[in-house]
Amino acid sequence: MSGIKPEPGWYKDAIIYEVHVKSFLDSNRDGWGDFPGLTAKLDYLQKLGITTLWLLPFTDSPLKDDGYDIRDYYKVYPSYGTMEEFQVFLSEAHKRGLRVITELVMNHTSNTHPWFVSASSSRSSPFRDYYVWSDTPDRYKGTRIIFSDTEKSNWTWEPKTRQYYWHRFFHSQPDLNFDNPKVQDELLTVVKFWFSLGVDGLRCDAVPYLFEREGTNCENLPETHTFIKRLRAEIDREFPDRMLLAEANQWPQDVLPYFGEGDGDEFHMAYHFPLMPRLFIAIAQGDRKPITDILQQTPAIPANCQWAIFLRNHDELTLEMVTDQERDYLWTTYAEDPRMRLNLGIRRRLAPLMGNDRRKIDLMHSLLLTLPGTPILYYGDEIGMGDNVHLGDRNGVRTPMQWSFDRNGGFSTADPSDLYAPPIQNPVYGYQVVNVETQIRYPTSPLNVLRQMIEVRQSSHVFGRGAMTVLHPKNRHVFACLREMGDEVVMVINNLSDRTESVLLDLSRFRGYTPVELFSQTPFPVLERAHFHFTVSPYGYFWLALRPPAFSVRRRKRTGR
Repeated sequence: MSGIKPEPGWYKDAIIYEVHVKSFLDSNRDGWGDFPGLTAKLDYLQKLGITTLWLLPFTDSPLKDDGYDIRDYYKVYPSYGTMEEFQVFLSEAHKRGLRVITELVMNHTSNTHPWFVSASSSRSSPFRDYYVWSDTPDRYKGTRIIFSDTEKSNWTWEPKTRQYYWHRFFHSQPDLNFDNPKVQDELLTVVKFWFSLGVDGLRCDAVPYLFEREGTNCENLPETHTFIKRLRAEIDREFPDRMLLAEANQWPQDVLPYFGEGDGDEFHMAYHFPLMPRLFIAIAQGDRKPITDILQQTPAIPANCQWAIFLRNHDELTLEMVTDQERDYLWTTYAEDPRMRLNLGIRRRLAPLMGNDRRKIDLMHSLLLTLPGTPILYYGDEIGMGDNVHLGDRNGVRTPMQWSFDRNGGFSTADPSDLYAPPIQNPVYGYQVVNVETQIRYPTSPLNVLRQMIEVRQSSHVFGRGAMTVLHPKNRHVFACLREMGDEVVMVINNLSDRTESVLLDLSRFRGYTPVELFSQTPFPVLERAHFHFTVSPYGYFWLALRPPAFSVRRRKRTGR
C-alpha cells in the first residue's frame, strides 16, 4: 500500500535528496549502482529524514554527459537495471512515504538518439525539423557559450548533410527544435509516460534555452513560457498533485516568469542559483551582506510556488550569477588549484570547500534548512564525503557512496577495476574514515547532527511555508532572521565568523515571550526588554521558538501538568 497521500503543496515541506543511481549501491557486482541497490537503502534515507528523492538521469544514453545526453526517453540504462526494477523501487519508496523526482532533459538529445541519427542522414528525413540547422555558424551571435572550456561555438558542422546544427551544451547534444509542434508533442508524451508510472515530480533541465530568435541571447524567450504554460495545464488536468521543477540558472527576477508571474501557472518550483555562491562568500568573509543583498533582490513568488535551495549538487558550484570580482574571490578562496575549476565554476564537494571544518559544515546546513525554500541535499554530503580532482569534468563529485570501511567503501563487492569510478581513498576523506557505518554510531557525527536538524525542521511548517523577516543588528558577522507562520515564530541566529560574537537584537514585538532552543527544548530567559543580547560561538547557530506567555498555560492544560 502506498504511503503517499495527495497533499497540495507537498513540495513546500519536502527535504529533497539528490542521488545518482550509479553512485549509491551496486547489487549485482558489476561495479555500477543500480535500482535494486537504491531500493535496499530506502530505509537509510527514510531514517535520515528526507521526504523526496531526486534521481539524476537513468534512461538510456551513451553517457558522454553522464546521462544528460538521452538516447531513449523510455528505456532504463542497462547498468542501472530494468524498467521493472525501477517500478519496484518507486513502489517501495512510496510505501515509505518517500516521493520520487526524475529528470526530464527537454532542451536536447544525444546525437545517437534515433531522431538525430535520421535527421543527420538526409535533409529529407522526417526528423530533420526535430533539430535546428543552418548553412552558416553566424546565426544567433548574441548567445553565450555555456561550456566555454570545451566548446568554441554553439554550432557544429555535420558533413553528411553539409549543414551546421545548434547546441547550447556539448556538440554531442544537439538542441531540439521547439518551433516544431511535433517536438512539443513528443516531450509531452514523455512527461505523461513517467507521470503515469507514478513519478511524483520532474526536474526539467535547461529550460531557458528551448527556443532561438535572431537578435536575442536565445534565453527566456516568450515562446518558452507559452510552451511551459501548455505543459503545466495538461499536467494539472491529468496528473494533479505532481510537481515540475525548473532548472533555470538566472537572476531571481528573471526566474520569476518561470513561476507564471502572479498566476503560478508554469513551474511549481525553481532553483535559486544566485543564493548558493553568496552563502560561500558570506562564510568566507564572515559577513552577512552577500546573503541579505541577494535576499533583497529576490521577488515575491506566487503562493503556490516555492524556491529550491541547495549548497552543492552534481554540477560545478556555478559562478555565472556573480560579478567578475566575486568570481575571482571565490576562485582564489575555494579553488586555488586550477584543477578544481570548471567552466565558470568550482567542482568540489561541500566538506572540502569548508576545509573539513565541522563547525562550518553544520552552519551551512543551518542556513540551508532555515532559509526560505525547499532544501536539497546532495548524496554523501550528510557524512562529509570528499571529491577527486583527478577525475575529469564533474566526475570528481560523483564518486561511489561510502557506506563502510569494507572493500570499495561498501558500495560494491566487484573488483575495484570494474567500478564506474574509484571511491575516495585519501587519509582525510577516504571511505576508511568517512562512512555511514562509523557515523551512525556517534550522536555528534555529521550524519546524526544533520538528521537532528532535519527532524526539528520537519516538526513545523514554518520553515517550508512561513514568511521571513531579516534582522539587521549592528554586528554584521551575524545573520539572524524570523520565520513566522500564523502564531508560530522561530528566530534563527547564525554566526558567520570564526570568533565568538555578541549581538543585540531588536525583539520589542515579542516582549514577554520565552525563547526556547529547539534542539534541546531548553528555555532562555523571558524577553523583558526591547533588545535582547545573544552570544554565539564561532560558526555557531541557534534555532529558537519564540513562545508567548499563554503558550505555557495552554501546554499545562493539554498535558495536565
